[in-house]
Amino acid sequence: MTVALMWEARAAEGRGAELLAWVREQRLAREPLRRETFRAPKDRVLVVTWWDASYDAELPELPEPEAESVVRPVHRWRFESLGEDADR
Repeated sequence: MTVALMWEARAAEGRGAELLAWVREQRLAREPLRRETFRAPKDRVLVVTWWDASYDAELPELPEPEAESVVRPVHRWRFESLGEDADR
């Protein structure tokens, strides 16, 4: 089974580049199958990691950034992959 972990934070005003640089420096206790970083308006940063694991497996996750660098706590979600859509 493939599990995707999503980590999303919104930077404090004017700190988007700093948050993006910080998240790119973060290393996990072990390497996922894949890791991808995204950014969006309003200085949002999203990281998705894919793992070969059961849905409820203990997996390394990115930490919380310093409180003053974000406007709210990090949002985290976990998803089970259902595979690629065949009609693409």
